[in-house]
Amino acid sequence: MKKVGLTGGIGSGKSTVARMLADEGFPVVDADQIAREIMEPGSPVLAEVADVFGADLIDDTGALNRGELARRAFAFTEQTAKLNAITHPAIRAESNRRFAAAEAAGERAVIYDMPLLVDLGLDEEMDLTVVVDVDADERVRRLVDKRGLAEPDARARIAQQVDDATRLAAADVVIDNNGPEEALATQVEKLVGLLNG
Repeated sequence: MKKVGLTGGIGSGKSTVARMLADEGFPVVDADQIAREIMEPGSPVLAEVADVFGADLIDDTGALNRGELARRAFAFTEQTAKLNAITHPAIRAESNRRFAAAEAAGERAVIYDMPLLVDLGLDEEMDLTVVVDVDADERVRRLVDKRGLAEPDARARIAQQVDDATRLAAADVVIDNNGPEEALATQVEKLVGLLNG
């Protein structure tokens, strides 16, 4: 089974590419979704996050205030590193469980939708690394327009990730998502052909 790492900077449209690949029948292991699941109310990971970043992050229902955690965790590199040290081992363990399930099901390829694939060196464990690339200013515009982030927050989040040149250097396949969705679809079709070949 091929493990295909799919990555891109925040706001690149990586999740759109993952959806397109899922529509083509490829199982997708979504690291962001796993990150949400491991911080469900009552989870040990959430308890540790609250210990480090403040118990006031947890509301009366036991749920995490994700926006406030992001504001605190992504403001400084040291804070980001603290959050990653708590969450990444749990994300990795669950991701590996899902890879094993896909292999046991006889899948030919599994897509690992992982924003920090290159940042963490996980691209080395993939059979193929796909990078969705978009100019940084366009990513900021999308984060402000579509996700409602303030521009300084958007730029801070981008700055906490590995730079575009490093990400592109790790790529086996680059998908340019600066253009319209039709152009994106054409590139994804070529990738599908490669994965099915």
